[in-house]
Amino acid sequence: MISNTSLHQRMRWHLSTSARSGPPRETPPKPAPTPPPKWRRWLVPIGVIITALLLFAPNLVAKQAASYSFTQFTQQVDADRVQNVTINDKGAVTGTLKDGTEFRSQVPTALNTQGVLDRLQTKKVEVKATQSGTSFLSILLSFLPLLLLVAFFMWTGRAAQRSLAGGLGGIGRSRTKIIDAERPTTRFADVAGYEGAKQEVNEIIDFLRHPDRYRMAGARGPGGVLMVGPPGTGKTLLARAVAGEAEVPFLSVSGSGFVEMFVGVGASRVRDLFNEARKRAPSIIFIDEIDAIGGKRGSGLLGGSHDEREQTLNQLLAEMDGFDPAEGVVVLAATNRPETLDPALLRPGRFDRQVTVPLPAQRERAAILKVHSRGKRLDPDVDLTVVARATPGFSGADLANLVNEAAIHAVREGRSVVTAGDLDAARDRIILGRRDATNVLLPEEKQSVAVHESGHALVAALSPHADPVAKITILPAGMALGATEQLPEDERHLYTEGYLYASLAVRLGGRAAELVVFGQGSTGAANDLAGATQLATRMVREFGLSPVLGPVGYASGNPQYLGNDELITRPYSEETQRVVDSEVARLLREAEEQAVTLLRRHRRALDALTGILLERETVDGGVLDDVLRDHALHGDALHDHALHDHALHGDARGPDRETVAPQAADL
Repeated sequence: MISNTSLHQRMRWHLSTSARSGPPRETPPKPAPTPPPKWRRWLVPIGVIITALLLFAPNLVAKQAASYSFTQFTQQVDADRVQNVTINDKGAVTGTLKDGTEFRSQVPTALNTQGVLDRLQTKKVEVKATQSGTSFLSILLSFLPLLLLVAFFMWTGRAAQRSLAGGLGGIGRSRTKIIDAERPTTRFADVAGYEGAKQEVNEIIDFLRHPDRYRMAGARGPGGVLMVGPPGTGKTLLARAVAGEAEVPFLSVSGSGFVEMFVGVGASRVRDLFNEARKRAPSIIFIDEIDAIGGKRGSGLLGGSHDEREQTLNQLLAEMDGFDPAEGVVVLAATNRPETLDPALLRPGRFDRQVTVPLPAQRERAAILKVHSRGKRLDPDVDLTVVARATPGFSGADLANLVNEAAIHAVREGRSVVTAGDLDAARDRIILGRRDATNVLLPEEKQSVAVHESGHALVAALSPHADPVAKITILPAGMALGATEQLPEDERHLYTEGYLYASLAVRLGGRAAELVVFGQGSTGAANDLAGATQLATRMVREFGLSPVLGPVGYASGNPQYLGNDELITRPYSEETQRVVDSEVARLLREAEEQAVTLLRRHRRALDALTGILLERETVDGGVLDDVLRDHALHGDALHDHALHDHALHGDARGPDRETVAPQAADL
C-alpha cells in the first residue's frame, strides 16, 4: 500500500478551533423565566405515601382482638375471667379479659339479650351499651383514599393539558437553545488560521454592533451566511466563536429539530424561531446541518411539494425573504452538503454569502497542532512543522485525534511526555490501523511484502515528478501488510500531467516489482489497482488528459465534501464510456510498463532494499537514498534481460508463495 493522500483529499481545506476561558462580556441582563416552585415535585410522592398510610396503617397499628364464639364467651363469663364488655344494639360484643386480652364475639339475634345481661351482672362484669350508628368523620375517612386518587388523576390530566398548550400547540414550539447572558468562552483568537473566513463572519457581528456605520455608507447588512466545508473543519465551532464574540442574543438550533411525525410542526417551529429572534433583535440565528430541511424540492418519489420537509423549507424561505434590514436579525447556517440545498435558499437576499471552511494548509496545520498540544507535555525533539508536513489532507478533528492518540501511546509506553515517535505511531495508527502482533506473516509472504514495498519506494525515488519517500515498513497494520509513505515537499494546489503519470507508476510499482522478481502478480496489489484505476478515470473523464477523448470534462460541478465522487447519472453515451474504459486501461498499462522498466534497470537496488527491509522491517527515506547511491551501476541490464526470459517461460525467480487472501493482502 502507498500511504499517500488521495487527490481529492489534498485539494480540500480546513479550519479548527480550540476553546479557552476569556473575560466575561458585559451584557444587559434579561429577565429569566420564573422556575416552578421546588415543592411541586414532592406532591406526587407525598400523595402516594398518605394514601398508603390511610389504607394500611389502621390494620398495622391496631392490636388484633381474639374472636370468641358465643359459647366460648359465656364460658369465659362463668369462669369469672371477663373484666368488661361493650354490647351494641346489633348484638356485637367487644371486651377485655382480666388478664388484659381483648376479644370480640356476637350474641345470636334470636337469643334473649336480657339473660346474657343477668349472667354478666351476677359475675360483676362492667357492661356498656352502644348504638351501631356511624359518624360523619368515619365516613369521610373511609372515602379519603378514593378522593386522593381522584384528585391525583385530575392534577396529572391538567398538567398534561398545560404542557400541550392547547392540543398540539406546544409541539410546534421550536427547540431553540438561546445563548444570551451565558455565552461560550470560544473567541476568534482561539481559531487557528483562516483570517478570511473569520473576517467574513466578523463583519456580521460588527454590523449588529454598529449598524449606523453601514447605514451612513449606504450598505445593507447580510441577511444570511452559509458556511460550507468538509466534515470536521470547525463550522460549528466557528459559530460558537460568533456566539462568544457577539454582544447580541444567539439562537442555536439543529436542522433535524424542525421536522417530526406531526404534519405542520416544522413550519410552526420555524415561525416560532423567527418570532423569538425578532423579539430579541438585534440577534443571530444559527441553524446547524441545514441540509436536513433545505434539500431541493421535488426530489421525492412522487415529485410533489406536500412533503413535511418541503413545507418546512417553504416556511423558512418565506421567513428569510420577509426580513426587514432594520430588524437586525442575521441567519448563520452550516452544512457539508451544499450540492443538495435548494437554489431558492442560496439566492442573494436569503444567504448573501457562502463562506468556505476548508481543510488546512501546511502552515495552518502547524498552528492547529499547536492549539491542540496545549496542556500536553511535548518532548523538545517534537517539531510540529514536520508533523504538519506529514499530515496532508488532515482536518482539524483529525489533528486533534492525532495529538490525543500520541498522548495515549505515550501512556501505554509508561511515559508522560509525548515524543516524535509517539506522533509518528499515532499517524500510522490513524492511516493504517492498529498493529497486531498476532498477524505474523509466513516467510514467503514476508519476502513478497518486502519486494512489493521496495517496488513502490524505488519507482517513487526514480520518478522525477513523484513525492519523496519518508518511510517504508513491512509491519502489518490494520488491513495493510506493509506501507510506503510519501510526503510532499510543498503544499500543492495544482497537479501537472507529469505528476499524475508518476503517481500512477508509483501506485503500480509494487505489482511491477512482483512481476520482475517472481514473474507473477498477487492479490496484494488489489488496493493499489483500485486507487490507480480511480486516478486514471479522473484523468480521462475530468481532467481532459486523454488525447483520444480530447479536452472534455464530465465532472460534477458541485463540491462533494462527503466523498461521493461517482456520478449519479452519466452525462455521456455508451460509446463515450467505451472510449473512457479503453483510455483508462491504456494509462494503467503504460504506467505498469514504466514501473517494470525502471525496476529492471535497477534490479540490484531492488534486491538490496528488499534484503534491508527483511532485516530491519522499517526504514526511512535516507536508507533508500543510500541504496540507490550504492547500486546505481550500469551492469544490471543483462541480468534483467535474463530474468525476463525466465519469466516468459514461467520460471519465476524467488521462492514459491501461497496466494494471500484479498482481505489480508490489502497492501
